[in-house]
Amino acid sequence: MRMASLLLDSASLVPELKEVRRAGLVRLRGRALPALEAAAGAAVPVTARTPGAAVEALLRLAVSQLDAGTLRTAAEYTLGLAQGTRDWPASDRRVRAAEVYGVSVERFRKDHEVMVLEQIAEHVLRLAAEPGPPPAKAGGGTHRTVRMTAGGRPVALTLHVHPVDLLRDVDVVVSPSNVYFALPVPFKSSVAASLRRAAARRGVTGDVLADPVHDELRAWEAAHGVAGRAVLPGTVAATGSGALAERGVRRIYHAAVAVPRAGTNDYDVLPSDVTRAASRVLAVLAEEHERFDPPLRSVCFPLLGSGRGGLPHEVSLAAVWAAVEAELARGAQWEVHFVVRTPEAAALVERVPAGIRPARDRRATG
Repeated sequence: MRMASLLLDSASLVPELKEVRRAGLVRLRGRALPALEAAAGAAVPVTARTPGAAVEALLRLAVSQLDAGTLRTAAEYTLGLAQGTRDWPASDRRVRAAEVYGVSVERFRKDHEVMVLEQIAEHVLRLAAEPGPPPAKAGGGTHRTVRMTAGGRPVALTLHVHPVDLLRDVDVVVSPSNVYFALPVPFKSSVAASLRRAAARRGVTGDVLADPVHDELRAWEAAHGVAGRAVLPGTVAATGSGALAERGVRRIYHAAVAVPRAGTNDYDVLPSDVTRAASRVLAVLAEEHERFDPPLRSVCFPLLGSGRGGLPHEVSLAAVWAAVEAELARGAQWEVHFVVRTPEAAALVERVPAGIRPARDRRATG
């Protein structure tokens, strides 16, 4: 056990985490945070040890190891780790975190926020006690380059290991959908919900003023005569990105891959439909790219169908990669990105150059 961990406990960390929550990341410099600084000294590389940076790096590591979903998302908003929130007032961040759980701000303050901070403290303690670099960072941080060949020429993928709503400067983000293009409510933890939430236009208090992704998707359905009806699996609807445009994300492509199972809350997803959707994404990108200035060039895929759809990560990756590889082998010059939440999923993407098994059609439920 590292020496620093002997001096740390949750009782000393939680009050300091509350201070970080109140102050925000932009005001950490000069604040007395001895417990967090001791943990950062044990867990964060020397290169990150500038004033405030080590504590922030420690908190990002700790939060990245929380369970994916509402807990991690609420933690990101609580501490200002979510993209674009580091300078938000504490009250605004609390409002957004309460929305993640779908509760009132007061209930969140008294109950959920305490739980979130205690969970962060537990992971800070684990990081301080680990004998080596945190496993989530072993592959080179939250952005990695995966090099391979396709069609006999070298290509590179960019791998993001973080929540989808933290993406920046990627022209197109793919959002998995069901065949009705029914968006989840914004406080859910899915990729589609996260993108809807991040794209919303908000006032100075965090109140939603406009829900552009929802509105544009309904307009797309009306324009194509499918309002209220299911589309074929593999269909892709293109919309704007709302507030995400301020972060360099210009389009969202909604890929219909999940077929609701009648009378249940479950979905069926076929790998062949995932491949069809990924191929269609690239076709829509080719159709749209010259309409924008500068032209669209980059596209980011999550592991389609691996959430509520229930596809194993390796099956989803193989299905998406089948379409991407075929496009790159034909000489396409797109910049291809993948975004995942866990080190385990990232490891699968990093093994793409060694070859992945082709996906076979089989039903999967969430």
